[in-house]
Amino acid sequence: MGRSIKNFKVIKKFKTARTGTLYTTHGAIETPCFMPVGTLATVKTVSPDELKKINTKIILSNTYHLYLRPGTDTIEKAGGLHKFMSWNRPILTDSGGFQVFSQSKLRKITEEGVEFISYVDGSRHFFTPERVIEIQNILGSDIMMVLDECAPYPCEKEYAKSSMELTLRWARRSREAFNSSIVQKFGGLLFGIVQGSTYKDLRKISAQETVKIGFDGYAVGGVSVGEPKELIYEIVENTVQYLPEDKPRYLMGVGTPEELWECIERGIDMFDCVLPTRNARNGQALTSVGKVNLKNAEYRNDFSRLDPECSCYTCNNFSRAYLSHLIRSEEILGKRLNTLHNLNFMLKLTDKIRKSIKTGRFLQEKKKFLKKYKGG
Repeated sequence: MGRSIKNFKVIKKFKTARTGTLYTTHGAIETPCFMPVGTLATVKTVSPDELKKINTKIILSNTYHLYLRPGTDTIEKAGGLHKFMSWNRPILTDSGGFQVFSQSKLRKITEEGVEFISYVDGSRHFFTPERVIEIQNILGSDIMMVLDECAPYPCEKEYAKSSMELTLRWARRSREAFNSSIVQKFGGLLFGIVQGSTYKDLRKISAQETVKIGFDGYAVGGVSVGEPKELIYEIVENTVQYLPEDKPRYLMGVGTPEELWECIERGIDMFDCVLPTRNARNGQALTSVGKVNLKNAEYRNDFSRLDPECSCYTCNNFSRAYLSHLIRSEEILGKRLNTLHNLNFMLKLTDKIRKSIKTGRFLQEKKKFLKKYKGG
């Protein structure tokens, strides 16, 4: 079993939805929380100071990508990832399992680990569970993720079972590496990952066995790989019931507005998703009245604010017409302003959801939000 440290406290519950506080080396995080994705030590188009101004408490970076570029030597010489990118708040680093999965033609999975070819220069590399922990320790991650194998959707049950069992063996090795005297230089937390594809019995086994190993938090992995949303919600329900109440639960790679409401209702505490930032750069804005595609001609002469209920810098200063002009002209400012708005929207949404749990109005606020969001 792993160490027993109280790093998470449940504050308020409404049925299975809950609010809490997660304590890390670089500060406390109120949950439920949304983590902007900063894969390569940057949330694309926005600065750390701008992230702080919209009250970003934690960001996600990626072990796989940072290992390849700029490399761990550079980050170690800088004094760790926080100093390297001038960010003094918590950072969660994904292990690279999903990236290895997405580069299926460039990798080979064995019992020992994963051999893969760099998408940057074609060089060969090998990740073991122990090496991934070592890299994240060098980065100085507040929350480290174990190396896992992310099964595709759909996949045969035998493959899902074999993949899930491999992830469990890797999780045990990761736990042992984390407990060693070499690591924990920065006092980070370690999260285990539950796999099992869409199979209820495999998810149950994976969750129970991962909990036996003992981690500071638990992630639901292997979702958002092509399955419909209804199946994501089913997987979450089937998994959360086997996870401890006193540990944070993280749903990896999921985080549209609808998914936040649905999965928080099912007991999830933490989310990350590239869609709010990626779609922002492509001209899609998230608003209280639904998605707005600023490339559409209808916004060319629309001088109203982007979101009537938003008070972010973008909404307070610029019209839909101006933002549409910037996006259609492929100006960098358009990408920046839209990204700032979308991130602010997601962070304010989690604030709204937390408040609704605390006041016991979760279901009413959920219905009210989704009616307006989908109706718009």
